[in-house]
Amino acid sequence: MVFPEYRPRRMRVNEAFRSMIRETSLSPANLIYPLFIQSGKKVRKPIASMPGIYRLSVDQLAKEAKECLSLGVNHVILFGLPDKKDPVGSGAHAKDGIIQRAIREIKNKAPELMVSTDVCLCEYTSRGHCGILVDGDVDNDSTLEVLAKTALSHAKAGADMVAPSDMMDGRVSEIRSALDENNFHMVPIMSYAVKYASAFYGPFRDAADCAPQQGDRRSYQMDPANVREALREATLDVDEGADILMVKPAVAYLDVISKLHDEFDLPIAAYHVSGEFAMIKAAAERGWLDEERVMYETLLSIRRAGADIIITYFAKDAARMLNK
Repeated sequence: MVFPEYRPRRMRVNEAFRSMIRETSLSPANLIYPLFIQSGKKVRKPIASMPGIYRLSVDQLAKEAKECLSLGVNHVILFGLPDKKDPVGSGAHAKDGIIQRAIREIKNKAPELMVSTDVCLCEYTSRGHCGILVDGDVDNDSTLEVLAKTALSHAKAGADMVAPSDMMDGRVSEIRSALDENNFHMVPIMSYAVKYASAFYGPFRDAADCAPQQGDRRSYQMDPANVREALREATLDVDEGADILMVKPAVAYLDVISKLHDEFDLPIAAYHVSGEFAMIKAAAERGWLDEERVMYETLLSIRRAGADIIITYFAKDAARMLNK
């Protein structure tokens, strides 16, 4: 048998060759770790549908922050569970709200840790929607002012970056204007530019207590069937002043990540969401797959698709593996 001059296996015979020509890399520096914050003291409450993930009280954040830094995970994103909710989500922008206190605590105890904040109303509204309801529907324009106030309150508390996830039209522009007008022009916006109405969010809604009390979010989150619309959404956010574009979920939308990477010159983030995380955990618990290898392969696939940044509940586990 005559082989071609090029034999691909030549460069696969050992790890030295394989690592030398590896096209995609994964580092703890690429990862952002989500944290769920609630009131109380000494709270470290397991989330049943997300093994290894907890709801934490503010007094537990210093320890968590220092652990992240020790692993090389230099960035977290915060999600809050307020004591009270109301129809207009006023707790989202309260000066002493749960996220505002959490930001100050982290910046006081571990100032080098980068802190991003989710900017949305779903955790704070009594109906669990990402905007203010008017006559039973989410009213886009009246929501914008509240989102801008929320982002500004996070910046005043010390957030390094804000991340609007609500999917209201025009929110990036509104937030950018509010930040700039108040001398926070150096605070970037990581926009959930392409956020699909996905069934993969189920465990997160348990964790953050933010499931809609009526209806669903399909009137403002994207149809999973659409990809050209994703490019239009991302273009709008670029024009409005976004600094980073995010795709959510990640694994089921690798093609969308790739298209955004090819189309735009801004950094691309991807959210490896709770359902994607929970599926790996559940299968590993049953002995059906090797958790560490599947975790690594999954995160690597997100990077290979074009994501510069991955928000993932595996951030600490992945860092431990990568640091071996």
